[in-house]
This record gives sequence, structure tokens and C-alpha cells, in this order.
Amino acid sequence: MTDAAAVMLHDARLHLQHGPIDLIVEAFGKPEEVQASYQQARDRFRTILQELVLELSRLRAPWQTAGLGLQGAVARRMEAAVAEVGVTTSFVTPMAAVAGAVADEVLAALTRGRQLQRAYVNNGGDIALYLADGEVFDIGLIAVPARTELAGKVQLDGTMGVGGIATSGRGGRSLSLGIADAVTVLAKDAATADVAATLIANQVDLPGHAAIRREPASDLDPDSDLGERLVTTGVEPLTPAETTRALARGLTLADQLREQGTITAAALCLAGEVSICGESAEQQQLMQKRLLSGGTVCA
Repeated sequence: MTDAAAVMLHDARLHLQHGPIDLIVEAFGKPEEVQASYQQARDRFRTILQELVLELSRLRAPWQTAGLGLQGAVARRMEAAVAEVGVTTSFVTPMAAVAGAVADEVLAALTRGRQLQRAYVNNGGDIALYLADGEVFDIGLIAVPARTELAGKVQLDGTMGVGGIATSGRGGRSLSLGIADAVTVLAKDAATADVAATLIANQVDLPGHAAIRREPASDLDPDSDLGERLVTTGVEPLTPAETTRALARGLTLADQLREQGTITAAALCLAGEVSICGESAEQQQLMQKRLLSGGTVCA
């Protein structure tokens, strides 16, 4: 296994890479505090991949209420997130939280003992975020992961309790059981957002529909924790009613997770239609209008 790499980019962001883990890190504050925080992030990042590999077989096992006996700090973050979110589904493994949990762990090292204004760790779109009082952070929402254009923005501040953002859906980095183009979730940390986005995206579906192509996950990725479960490989055009029905399935789970306090908000995207999980019907309508027009929305 090659060593972890740490490179300062021309725009003063820190790039950390080791095997499949690829992070962009940025901190804001006094120069000496930022430099110290970057060194802390480098030091912690060096062993994360090795720690995960040591427990990989258990991390790929279906989560169970008795726990999996995981030992590593990131592995425990993964299991904790699945324990909080995964009770709503019949199948989930800690791997559903891996990208978010790595981001959370590096952010914790980055900010420990430091006086920063704000900071983030971006793990391929799954983001762990720190905001001091009075600070704000704008995030862009992408409706289709394979494209780069923004569907809108969300402005976060420190009073909202959002420490993690994650997006899941077909066409992203991971395989999906559902047909959502993208599901973006805001939650208390990135690991929780990661699991929730995965499971909500899985629920956006039309089971048995002839327009949906599926293949066993193991045929596409022999190492997938999904095994022989069927994942979505293509979706033919759907009618507006079918799109609405598929999104409603995912919105049911999103609302359940928000009501129990697991997530703060979610945006579900399919075929140009967006469903918002927020606090009130009025807020949801306003958020959806602004999201579709590319404005700023707050959950």
C-alpha cells in the first residue's frame, strides 16, 4: 500500500489522498491557526486507510443491533451513523457511511484545539463542516451527479446544527438500489448525512417498472457490500406521474428521518422534478421554488 499524500494547492487548500480516499480540506482563521490545523489533519489522515482495511470484512457485513465489534475510530463513526439511520431499512452495512465518516474524522482532527472561523473536509461531495458563531457557508446543489451545473444553493449558518452534507443517487460514485438522480441531505455530521442520502435514494423507486434496468451489484463490482442485490443501471423516460410517485416513496423516508431528528432537511431530484423535506409546507414550497430557480434556500 502506498503512503498517504498531502499537497498544498495553489489556492491554499489542502489535498489529502490515499488509495480511494481523496479529500479537499480548507480552514479559515489566523494563518498560524490554519497551518497548525492542516498539520493535525495530515497527521490523522496518514493511518485512516490502513485502519479501515483491517476491519473491511466486518464493515461490509449487514448492520445488526448487537453491533459488529468494530474498533477503529472511523469504523465506529460508520457504525454509529448506521445505527441511527439504518433502523428504518431491512439492509444496510457500515460502508454506507464510509465517505462521510472519513470526512468527519479528518474535520475533528483539523479543528481540535484550534481557533478557526470555519472549516470543511470534502470527500467527493460528502462534506464535514465546522462553523463558528456568526459564520455562514454556501453549498451548491447538483440535481444530476454526472453533470456539474448547479440546481441551486443552500446557505448554512452555525445556528442550524448542520455539520454534514451528503449526496447520493444513481450515476454517482456508488451503486444505488433506486432511481433518484440525486438526493442531498443535511444532518448533524457527514456520516449521518451519508447513510441517510443513500437510503433515501434507494427508496426513490418504481419496483418492477419495465423502464428501469437493473443488474446484480456483484456483476458490476465484485467487492460491493450489496452482493447480488439488483442495482439500477438505466432508466428510460418516465411520465410526470411516475416521477412524482417515485419521489414520494423517498420523501416518506426523508420525512420520517427528519421527524425523529436524524436529518435537518433533504432535496430529492428525479427527471427535473424536486421534492423537498423541510419543516413546514410553506417553507417546502418556498425552498422548492428557489431551488429550481437557482436561488439560495435555507432548511
